[in-house]
Amino acid sequence: MRRHDPTPDQRRTVKTMAGFGVPHTDIATFLGIDAKTLRKHFREELDRGTTEANAKVAQSLFQMATQGKNVAAAIFWMKARAGWREKVEIKPVIDDDISRMSDAELHAEIRRLEREVKTVQVVLVDETTASDGERQ
Repeated sequence: MRRHDPTPDQRRTVKTMAGFGVPHTDIATFLGIDAKTLRKHFREELDRGTTEANAKVAQSLFQMATQGKNVAAAIFWMKARAGWREKVEIKPVIDDDISRMSDAELHAEIRRLEREVKTVQVVLVDETTASDGERQ
């Protein structure tokens, strides 16, 4: 097996492409190497490129937000690339009438509500447990 010796130009390219959000497999293809080789020899560039790009956009977002400018593009970037999420809080409300229902009445009420509510989808994302490949 041939040893890979990264050049300074390749390191800059990997860092830039990682910062732009190009998937590791595509960066590896661009360089003509295997993705495992990319991660082995360019780990710092892959990590720093993404982190530095997110930091630049965060700085820009802060400046635009504090200057009252339109921030839609920067917010999109931070959600899509930096893992920012909007917090949705669901609080159950227990009505006294419900607490006095029999099991049969409660089941009937649930069926009635299911007919009213066509689709409810809740997606929980735990970024702290996602593997590197899932966050890529």
